[in-house]
Amino acid sequence: MLPTEIQRIILLIGLAATGYLMILAWNNDYITGAEATSYASAPMPQQAESTQQLPAADVPTAPAADTASDVPDVSLIDGAAAPVAPAAAPASSERLIKVRTDVLNLWIDRLGGDVVRVELPGYPISLDQPDLPFLLLDNGLNRTYISQSGLIGKDGTDSSGRPTFTAVAEHFELGDTDTLSVVLRTMHNGQEVKKVYDFRRNDYLFDVRYELTNTSSEVFSASLFGQIKRDDHEPPGSDSFSMGPQPYLGAALTTNEDRYEKIEFDDLEEEPYRNRVQGGWMAFLQHYFLSAWVANPEQENNFYGNRRNDGTYVFGFTAPLQEVAPGEAGVWKAQFYAGPKNQLILEKIAPNLNLTVDYGFLWWLAVPLFYLLDWLHSFSGNWGVAIILLTVLVKAVLYPLSAASYKSMANMRRVGPQMKKLQERYADDRQKLSAEMMALYKKEKVNPLGGCLPMLLPMPIFIALYWVLFESVELRQAPFFGWIDDLAVMDPFFILPLLMGASMYVQQLLSPAVGDPMQMKMMKLMPVMFTVLFLFFPAGLVLYWLVNNILGVAQQWYVIRQTEKAQAEKT
Repeated sequence: MLPTEIQRIILLIGLAATGYLMILAWNNDYITGAEATSYASAPMPQQAESTQQLPAADVPTAPAADTASDVPDVSLIDGAAAPVAPAAAPASSERLIKVRTDVLNLWIDRLGGDVVRVELPGYPISLDQPDLPFLLLDNGLNRTYISQSGLIGKDGTDSSGRPTFTAVAEHFELGDTDTLSVVLRTMHNGQEVKKVYDFRRNDYLFDVRYELTNTSSEVFSASLFGQIKRDDHEPPGSDSFSMGPQPYLGAALTTNEDRYEKIEFDDLEEEPYRNRVQGGWMAFLQHYFLSAWVANPEQENNFYGNRRNDGTYVFGFTAPLQEVAPGEAGVWKAQFYAGPKNQLILEKIAPNLNLTVDYGFLWWLAVPLFYLLDWLHSFSGNWGVAIILLTVLVKAVLYPLSAASYKSMANMRRVGPQMKKLQERYADDRQKLSAEMMALYKKEKVNPLGGCLPMLLPMPIFIALYWVLFESVELRQAPFFGWIDDLAVMDPFFILPLLMGASMYVQQLLSPAVGDPMQMKMMKLMPVMFTVLFLFFPAGLVLYWLVNNILGVAQQWYVIRQTEKAQAEKT
């Protein structure tokens, strides 16, 4: 019969293995599976294929006395008359125009010329479905997220209802060219008005402009508006389990007072949002991706946010009224972005648009950390290797401080036997024990708190790196080696967290036992607690902490050995 101690070890190993397999099964059933099913996507907008009717009042209007308007006050449109709601036009697939570029699959509704669906073929919804592009904008039966624009004011094409446009084709493709223009036409008060979309190769930003040659005998007066209309539902795939902070879902803009201001859905439940900004942009953010209207930087524009009576929300802007004299040509223009939150791209589009990559309160540390990580990736070619190299650099920079802390640990180990004698001698007198311990620390020139520094030093970088991994689309679905095919999500087999926990245990063996027996027991549980916590952290973050611990163990062993050697030479 096996000894009792061996039986206990075998039982613990069995329980640990069973728990590990149960967590793996739960992960596959409730996390990985949930992500795959929540990204189901139809090839065409469901709203357009159904017999439902589109809302009639999707343009900026004067607010009713007892309801919340979905657009700015008339005073912000400089004299525009309130529109008359037209009869709703039936939605059908024939009303849609499909546009394909190298980075965008996009559908335009002839009614209003609005963008009602955007797919991003360069960003698969998951690694298991590499051919299914991420769906950003959509106007389906259970989802409303579209981009709208038009002309309002005295002569605006949208002032008395959404116009219906015509086009020379139902399908446009960039092909081998570098630019693509999709021209929509409509007749308004006897004059032809063009709505033109200009697309460019490898660009998620496209131009939207209205063109008119005034053939009448009167001045043509109109104002451009651009807005994002959306419901408050979570994006597809966002219902997967996460122990970390949830990504921000809502609007944001830059103002004259704040470089980056958020507008949450709840904010509009209380009152509409209004602001006047030179140039500016209005964006809607979700995890890794955003859409944004970028207004003309040479104009002072009115930005707004409203909750509509149908439960949807609109976030947008109106430009100043523009007058076109008889015989003259007029152009109203803005830009729209639908794509990843790539800060290197966004900072070139408009001032402060890169701040939509929100790194939290440690942004001042996270931003340079990202640029350093991006630089390391530029020659390593692997984000996991870049994280390892970053960890090595951080440890090298912090080595002088870490060495001092590890030296303090070595001294604590040296006085350990004397500490144990004091604890046995004054076991019943805690006050006397504390006094004797302080006297011993002073005599031996030992700082009992010095050993805490190695744990505290990497914490700000740890938190900042968490936000970098959480917010940077560059690390979305970024592989490392072997089973780690996405550094931005948790390790599917929990191998990295287990290795990290083992490294913490080894590090603890090298550290001196400080405090009363209860504190020492709590410290022994720390590797287990951290392992459980790190099970659900992004694999890239666990990789950083694992490498940090391994380097810390090596540094600690080296410094302790050198300190003990120097002490032996003195004696």
